[in-house]
Amino acid sequence: MTRAQFKDIFDHHFDSVRNYIYYRSGDAETATDIAQDAFLRIWEKQPSDLSHITGLLFKIANDQFISQYRRQKVMSKFQLNSRPDQISRSPEDQLVFEELKNRYEIALASLPEKQRTVFLMSRMDQLKYHEIADRLDLSVKAVEKRMNLALAFLKQAIGE
Repeated sequence: MTRAQFKDIFDHHFDSVRNYIYYRSGDAETATDIAQDAFLRIWEKQPSDLSHITGLLFKIANDQFISQYRRQKVMSKFQLNSRPDQISRSPEDQLVFEELKNRYEIALASLPEKQRTVFLMSRMDQLKYHEIADRLDLSVKAVEKRMNLALAFLKQAIGE
């Protein structure tokens, strides 16, 4: 693999690998570190067949995430980095917003990991079900089921 090929692969896939790990870890710094390590390993391995490089990247990143999780033995805490709009709100509206945001974050963190991953890939990256299925090596029906379960859980947990 030449430097130019590696640069193209890095430019094309880095954000999606980092986002995938971010959805699993909830920590942007950890996600960036793991994504960089995955690309470092690709560079070190110098695979001859580049046709399956995307799957290999996701596999390496996933394995590194699991290894790090096991080493640290710390439960992942997911928090959305959403910032309220800078429009002026009444104190009552702000309080309601913060309460709803907190309930949403707690509900999202308590979702099973597989459902949370599908939900965030759909909502944050705005990926279509077939794109999520390709990235996670699932059927579209499995993605649909996980998404439906996630939505039902969130709706019930938030209290709508």
